[in-house]
Amino acid sequence: MGRIIAIANQKGGVGKTTTAINLAACLAEKGKKVLAIDMDPQGNMTSGLGVDKNNLTYSIYDVMCGNCNLGECLQVNIFANQKLQISLLPASRELAGAEVDFLEIEEKQFILKKLIRPLRKKYDFIIIDCPPALGILTINSMTAADTVIVPIQCEFYALDGLTQLIYTINLIKQKLNKTLEIEGVVFTMYDSRTNLSEQVVENVRNDLDQLIYNTLVPRNVRLAEAPSFGLPINLYDPRSTGAEAYRKLADEVIHNKLFLD
Repeated sequence: MGRIIAIANQKGGVGKTTTAINLAACLAEKGKKVLAIDMDPQGNMTSGLGVDKNNLTYSIYDVMCGNCNLGECLQVNIFANQKLQISLLPASRELAGAEVDFLEIEEKQFILKKLIRPLRKKYDFIIIDCPPALGILTINSMTAADTVIVPIQCEFYALDGLTQLIYTINLIKQKLNKTLEIEGVVFTMYDSRTNLSEQVVENVRNDLDQLIYNTLVPRNVRLAEAPSFGLPINLYDPRSTGAEAYRKLADEVIHNKLFLD
C-alpha cells in the first residue's frame, strides 16, 4: 500500500514545490514508483516536471469536478526515457476557483481522497504539492494524506505561521482524518556561510516538538534553475549539492521511523 505525503506550508517561498518535485524524483531514482499530484493553482509542480500547464486537455480540477476520469488526466511515466517511474496529475489555473466550484459538492473535503483511493496499490509513494493557503485544496490534500512534510526556510521568521499550520493539521486529524501525522520538518535554503541559518536550525530543533529531518537543503543556483528546464534537480544536475540533499531526504523519508515495523 503506497504512502501518501502532502507537502505543505501556507507561507510562500519556502521551497515547498521544489521539495515536492525533487523528493518525488529522488524517490523514483531509488526505484520507487511515484505519483505526483499538483494541487496548487499556480501549477509550478506541473511545469517543473516538464508538462505544459497551459496546454492540458484535462487537469486534476476536471477530475475533481467529474469532467473526466483519472485515466484521461493522468500523465504516465513522464520521465520514462530517464528510467524514473513518475506519473503526474497536473494542475491548471481553474483550481483557483475551487472554493466556489466545490461548494455544492457533497463531502467536498473528501473529493481527492475518494479519487485516489484506487491508486494507492499502484504506487509506492504519492506526493501532493499543496497550495500556499489553508483552503479547500489543502484540506482535500491533508484529508487524503497519511502524513505531512513541512518545508521551512532558514530565515529569521521561519516559525511564523507554523503554529497555525500545526493547529490546522491537528484539526483535520481530529475532524476529518484520524490517522494524519506530521511526518517531519525539512529545512530549505540553508546557507552554511551565515550564522543565521545555523541559529534558525538550532532554535527550531529546540522549540519544535516534531521530527526534524537531518537533511539540510542548501541555497543552490542549480536548484533554482532546474524548473525552467522542466527537470527535477537529479536530472538537471545530478552532481549538484541540491541533488545530493534531496537524495538524502528521500532516504530519510523511506526509512522514517513512523513506517518501520
